[in-house]
Amino acid sequence: MRAAGTFHRTTRSEFLSTGTLSRRILVVRRPYHTVKRWLDRLGLLLILPAALPVMGLCAALIWLESGGPVLFRQQRTGKGGRRFGMLKFRTMVVNAEELKQQYAHLNEQTWPDFKITNDPRITRIGRILRKTSLDELPQLFNVWRGEMSFVGPRPTSFSSDTYELWHTERLEVLPGITGLWQISGRAEVDFDERLAMDVAYIEQQSFWLDLSIMLRTVSVLFTRRGAC
Repeated sequence: MRAAGTFHRTTRSEFLSTGTLSRRILVVRRPYHTVKRWLDRLGLLLILPAALPVMGLCAALIWLESGGPVLFRQQRTGKGGRRFGMLKFRTMVVNAEELKQQYAHLNEQTWPDFKITNDPRITRIGRILRKTSLDELPQLFNVWRGEMSFVGPRPTSFSSDTYELWHTERLEVLPGITGLWQISGRAEVDFDERLAMDVAYIEQQSFWLDLSIMLRTVSVLFTRRGAC
């Protein structure tokens, strides 16, 4: 695996020249994906007993500060381009989506990405949940339903219709709670660079790489770099 920050921006021609090879690799790795799915379920059985009380506390704090709903369901693009409702704890005011256009001029990233430092829509509890990434805990249920994996390309909020041809390779696997770009700069990495990392992950995926990404994700959370 290349060191963080050394992934080049894959072009459309490069994708076309390697696409057939990538599809063959994915066929060969079908047993890997089957075992990985069972490992995801095993991981959930180990994690949920500790995670559920924490999730209950997070839900209670959100309710006490701003009422319901405590969960935010956002449509994301998953395997095969299928849309699904990805779960998070609500960290913004209830009408955050309506206010998005109002604050569009403050967007610090290239559309369709949207990020504002010190976003005024974020609640006090929401800032704590985001800083600790506890807002991501409900995605454990997405993993249980088979919509996500622990490790994989992060699902985009915009549909695959907006993807360029070379972007579509990331749709051949389940999206993940964490992935290669989360440990390689996170929010500081632009969309095309993230996509290049996703393609690199798919073409190099293995149990060892998955374990390495999960361990490095824990390190990133403790250093609190960027935001997922």
